[in-house]
Amino acid sequence: MSIEIANESGVNVDETSIVSAARFALDKMEVSPLAELSILLVTLEVMEDLHERWMDLPGPTDVMAFPMDELDSSRRPDAPDASPALLGDIVLCPAFAKDQAKTAGHALMDELHLLTTHGVLHLLGYDHAEPAEEREMFGLQKRILGEFQAAVAAHNKRDAQRSADDRLLGTAGLDAAAPAEEPPA
Repeated sequence: MSIEIANESGVNVDETSIVSAARFALDKMEVSPLAELSILLVTLEVMEDLHERWMDLPGPTDVMAFPMDELDSSRRPDAPDASPALLGDIVLCPAFAKDQAKTAGHALMDELHLLTTHGVLHLLGYDHAEPAEEREMFGLQKRILGEFQAAVAAHNKRDAQRSADDRLLGTAGLDAAAPAEEPPA
């Protein structure tokens, strides 16, 4: 699966983490590994222009999704002439998301993970225009985000334990980086 990200927003964010959230959501939705996705982080001004041009709505917004191709889920991965399917583009506005994160009481990266997942679901055909659609999409979004956060927490816990183990082994002189003693001549 190919995910490209470009940060043109002027806001310093962990791009790798945003890609991880997108990859996790796509994996949970069983999207073909041949799929390609583009994520673009933009300024308030660029997002306002896109929002007005494509949605005919005033002002900036937090996330927009621009679907491209439809995935042929019946196609076998080993079929001849298999080519990557371009899912589309997710456009995020970190400056807009920053205020939403503050209102929601969580970090900007948590908000960007939520918006990335939301964008992925839109690219896959989910919508929230009707109450039933909203329940389905937001329920799925909440489940995916919860599982992503749990996976990140487990990964961080393993890394912390590994680091503590390495320090302990180093203190005892048993770390792998310690130079081997030279045999007496």
